[in-house]
Amino acid sequence: MCLGIPAKIISITDKESATALVETAGVKREACISLLSLQGNSFDDLIGQWVLLHVGFAMAVIDQDEALRTLALLASLEG
Repeated sequence: MCLGIPAKIISITDKESATALVETAGVKREACISLLSLQGNSFDDLIGQWVLLHVGFAMAVIDQDEALRTLALLASLEG
């Protein structure tokens, strides 16, 4: 089973390699945002946006409400 996790783009770390710093539930990591640029998004406009993150790749921009609901659901599954 594959699972996409909501993450918020904090900053663009390298435009040339299309990487950004993203945060999920307080955990920050680097992620590839090249797929988002292929969808017509400019890197600067992505800062502050929520994305669906899967194995280090931001797959799509998602709505903040959807992101927060998903994170709450995942937190409730922890135990």
